Amino acid sequence: MRRVAVFIFAVFVSFHAALAHAERSTSAAAPAAQSPIPLRGTLYRIDYRGRSSYLFGTVHVGQAAFYPLEPQVTRALQQSEQLALEVDIRNTAAFQQAILRYGVYPDEQTVAQHLPVDELAQLQQALEHAGIPFANVARMKPWMIANVLLVQTMARHGFPAEQGLEQYFLGVAAQQKKPVVELESAGYQLSLFDQLDEQQQQVYLRETMQDIADGSAIDKGIALIDAWSRADSTAMQAAVDDMLNDDSVSSRFIERTLLAQRNPHMAERIAAWLKSGKTTFVAVGTLHLIGKDSIPALLRQRGYRVSRLY
Repeated sequence: MRRVAVFIFAVFVSFHAALAHAERSTSAAAPAAQSPIPLRGTLYRIDYRGRSSYLFGTVHVGQAAFYPLEPQVTRALQQSEQLALEVDIRNTAAFQQAILRYGVYPDEQTVAQHLPVDELAQLQQALEHAGIPFANVARMKPWMIANVLLVQTMARHGFPAEQGLEQYFLGVAAQQKKPVVELESAGYQLSLFDQLDEQQQQVYLRETMQDIADGSAIDKGIALIDAWSRADSTAMQAAVDDMLNDDSVSSRFIERTLLAQRNPHMAERIAAWLKSGKTTFVAVGTLHLIGKDSIPALLRQRGYRVSRLY
């Protein structure tokens, strides 16, 4: 049965994007656009008291070919008073603090003390194949190492975190002198992974290594990114259904924690901005906009008028 660990790294990849951001400008410069620019992702308008805010579905990795985005999206951002992201990746100190608190063993412990001998050997082999020295991850918890492997795997297949949508939108917001606000914090996001107990973390790492080894991780990742790049809502829904079709630790964690636990909090935060009268362009991972418990569905339940533009 194919598992879906690849999609759990959507939160963690923000840390890698944050590190990349610290080393480069947030310029929105991009290759010359071809005409016409295709639709990508999915875009919603939220109307409240005569004012419109927007909700755009993103992917957290990317390619230069994704940019610029089509005019309907860029106009929506231009017309909004502020940009909202899951987290502000420019705050590298917050990410580093969260990593130390939730992703690293205390008291000089290492992962070698927490894994069975055979799984430790598998991990060392996976790290060697990915070009990651064991010493670089030795003190990391299994969930964090799994996500490092996933981020590195996607980057090696042409989808680096630093080309993700967060970088692009931050560049545009900087040019427009538009304030940036957060739906969550780095500490909250990484604390979610630490909800996995030690056994679950080991299973998650084992599932991730297997998915990388058999190629299903990259296959599923590219399938979702391809659907996003064509604004193909049917294919995006199919990708989500495929993710949640088994009883693996990865699938359960996505459904119960990364989606069901976070979506209500995000919807509440967006509702607060709507009530304040602050028009907002909200850019969040596409998975949060799909399904009966998605952010658009939760906002509709609160009485807001939410229209899908494409």
